[in-house]
Amino acid sequence: MSMPASMPLVCRSWTMKADMSVRSASCRCGALQATCTGAPVRISVCHCLDCQKRSGSAFAAQARWPEGQVAVTGAYTTYETLADSGRWGRYNFCPTCGDTVFYTNELFPGRIAVPLGAFADPSFPAPKHSVFEDRKHGWVELTGDDWSRLA
Repeated sequence: MSMPASMPLVCRSWTMKADMSVRSASCRCGALQATCTGAPVRISVCHCLDCQKRSGSAFAAQARWPEGQVAVTGAYTTYETLADSGRWGRYNFCPTCGDTVFYTNELFPGRIAVPLGAFADPSFPAPKHSVFEDRKHGWVELTGDDWSRLA
C-alpha cells in the first residue's frame, strides 16, 4: 500500500511533503529555533580557528539556505566579529543556553548557515565542501572522493 502524496513522511527532525522538505534546528533548551525549507544550497565543514572556537571542536559543520527559506522563532543575541578570512560574521545564539542556532557571513550574502548539530539528526546529508584545510588538525581525516577542498 502506498501513501498518498499529500501525507507527510516524518523522520527525526525533518518532514517531507512532495518535493519540499522542512528541517527544524534548535538550541539545547528549545527556546530558539530555525525552520529551514527546501534543500540546503551548501553543506560544508570549516577548519578555521574562528569556527573551532565557536563550535568547541576541531572543525564546524553547517548547512546553508537562502534567507527566504529560513524562519527563526525565539529570542537570540547576536555577536559580530571578523573571521579568519577577514570578513564579518554574525553569530546568533540563545541567550539562555548559549547555543549558536544560525549565522550569516560576508562570504555568503543572502544565505543563512545553521550548524548541523542543531538539527540533532544523524541522517542529515553529508558535507561536500571543506574549507580552511590549512588550519585542519593533523588527526582529522575526511573520507570519500567527492569533496571540494580549499586551503
